[in-house]
Amino acid sequence: MTPSPTVTVLAGPTAVGKGTVSTYVRDHYPQVWLSVSATTRAPRPGEVEGVHYYFVSDDEFDAMIERHDLLEWAVVHNLHRYGTPRHTVDEALAAGRSVLLEIDLQGARSIRQTLPDARFVFLAPPSWEEMVQRLVGRGTETPEQQQRRLETAKLELAARSEFDHTVVNDTVERAAAELVALMGLPDEQGR
Repeated sequence: MTPSPTVTVLAGPTAVGKGTVSTYVRDHYPQVWLSVSATTRAPRPGEVEGVHYYFVSDDEFDAMIERHDLLEWAVVHNLHRYGTPRHTVDEALAAGRSVLLEIDLQGARSIRQTLPDARFVFLAPPSWEEMVQRLVGRGTETPEQQQRRLETAKLELAARSEFDHTVVNDTVERAAAELVALMGLPDEQGR
């Protein structure tokens, strides 16, 4: 028997690997539909429109808010806005697909209000030191931005108890498998 489609929210601190784990799920678990967020920030190297994010202007984002096109939205790191388009989630659920939302802590709190039956999973780093190394190692932020993100990460880590489950991202493959199992779906081998 196939489980009913569900919405699972994956959140955690900056640089914990939410995007990496989510991408692995998208690439290896076709039964999961990964929501693509809209954002007002510029693409990072290698990011593709409609695959990683929908890159929109501030005016476009304002219009999405006014039309109630977003399940949730937030200003992240006091810089850019991110939001989850409502219609794409509704379409995936109507097609019988389980949905994974990879969002920040603010977004997860908003989704708890709009979709209280969703499953909430906190992605945690194996250690603080590992998370700092990942953030610095990716080289996509200035030292000032890195420091701001690390300050935010301390607050985000304290929110772990707000979630239904915690998955430690020690390896991407293991964390993805645990996440998919929590969604009640078979693993890569169909088990």
